[in-house]
Amino acid sequence: MSPERVRRAVAAAVLAVVAVAGSGCAGPSHGQSRTYASGRLPAYDINPVPRDRITNGGTLRWPLPEFPTQWNFNHVNGTKGVVEQIVQGALPYLMRADEKAVPHPVREYLQSAELKRTEHGQSVTYRLNPRARWSDGTPIGYRDFAAQARALSGRDPRYQVSTVTGYRQIERIEPGPRGNVVKVTFNGTYADWRTLFSPLYPAAAYSSPAAFNAAWVNRMPVTAGPFKLRGIDQTAKTVTMVRDPAWWGAPAKLDRIVYRTIDAGAVPGAFANNEIDLMDIGLDAGALHRALRVPGAAVRRAGGPDWRQFTFNAAGPILSDARVRQAVMLGIDRRAIARSDLSGLDVPVQTLGNHFYVNTQDGYQDNSGELGGYDPARARRLLDEAGWAPHGKYRAKGGRVLALRFVVPSGVPGGKQEGELARALLERVGVRVDIEPVPADDVFDRYVTPGDFDIVPFSWLGTSFPVSPMKSVFARPHGDRIQQNYTRTGTAALDAAMDRAIAEVDPAKVHVLVNHADRLVWRQASVLPLYQRPQIFATRADLANMGACGFYEPAYQDIGFTNRA
Repeated sequence: MSPERVRRAVAAAVLAVVAVAGSGCAGPSHGQSRTYASGRLPAYDINPVPRDRITNGGTLRWPLPEFPTQWNFNHVNGTKGVVEQIVQGALPYLMRADEKAVPHPVREYLQSAELKRTEHGQSVTYRLNPRARWSDGTPIGYRDFAAQARALSGRDPRYQVSTVTGYRQIERIEPGPRGNVVKVTFNGTYADWRTLFSPLYPAAAYSSPAAFNAAWVNRMPVTAGPFKLRGIDQTAKTVTMVRDPAWWGAPAKLDRIVYRTIDAGAVPGAFANNEIDLMDIGLDAGALHRALRVPGAAVRRAGGPDWRQFTFNAAGPILSDARVRQAVMLGIDRRAIARSDLSGLDVPVQTLGNHFYVNTQDGYQDNSGELGGYDPARARRLLDEAGWAPHGKYRAKGGRVLALRFVVPSGVPGGKQEGELARALLERVGVRVDIEPVPADDVFDRYVTPGDFDIVPFSWLGTSFPVSPMKSVFARPHGDRIQQNYTRTGTAALDAAMDRAIAEVDPAKVHVLVNHADRLVWRQASVLPLYQRPQIFATRADLANMGACGFYEPAYQDIGFTNRA
């Protein structure tokens, strides 16, 4: 399965993918073996080049893993990485994250955003760039904010929204004394307010449920960016975006970007045959080695926002005991699994010690403590304490063998390989692991969500704003309402810790509160982080300001080539 990259917390609840293969900005690496002085990947690797050294003109040929039909990114069917890759160059994003996932105003749209505490929460006053206009000539302003907040509030179920996070907390929106000023007042405090209104859609698109649900199907009626839509070819499965001369910012360096849907297995060949200009290699060592042999190509590597992990079913008859979960964690050599998964990719191996932040992210700290290390002796002692006594090759209790079902998607070699490693490691402490391949399309619907597993490997897709979306992963379930807490466990203390982090607006204090919550997650031993997934891209060597972006969100007008006539 091909995972999708969803960077923005407002876009959707955190998505999970079962594949080990990659998803997907420091100078270029041209395919040679690299040494990382810090022992870890850089935050981004994009071949940064000043605009005056980039050729004016050219076409960027960009492959997509699927062909979107819904271009309203906030619709339940539009919240996809492929949609965001395209609309980032055509719609307003008020904030853009740097390589550390720290958001900054995008000056072409937003001059400033002033946060103030109020008696019952907070307010944000947005001062928009007065030159910012939609492609139909309408100024970007209050009506757009008001329509989007209303549609995404969740108050009208006819709007088929992907998430109401943040927008539900908005109490009112008011126009300022000038046309380019908008004041948004919240009921309560919301730490991730910077995620809102990015992307921003025109008021007409969100004016009614019918417009929200259908007006952007197979069309992009209005834009406001360095690129505009030239055409959607449903037969060739291509989307062509061209430079918009009405764009008020620095003009796009490229003439056009042609997005083309290509089957994942055909992408390496298309890159080798010079049919496309960049390729998401993911963790495919074979595709990497093929790309390294392509003349005029560069391989760019960075730490990605996504992280690989094992989820334990704490509602199961065996793993309901926290001591057993802790023993399983201590019996798994995370570094050995990371080395296996990342073999042949020429990237440093570093385990992950946090459930909210990845290694290259601002705020990250390793909170794993003793549970992060490989300690089979302590694992055996914990199992002894839990009453699982040695009984031949495996431990047993009350006539039951200590056996765990490790569910993996069939046809995805990485998951099966992880299961085999876990089986070999846990056998040393007396735990039997039964690997159960299931159809990839059924993993979540038929196994993970219903709780029909003991251990399952997949990747959480990270965002620049990890607090709000990750609450659904660790909040205590209420009856059958587990949201995305597939472990089916939690505590009141953890819920309160996450709520405090979500309500705090000071970034430095947020980091402290999030790391406190993370230590509580480690204590309950329900999710075992393995490693931050690297991003590995092959590109044409002269492609500038694009590649392995990590959390960095590029300015599309600055993407281009350095050696094209």
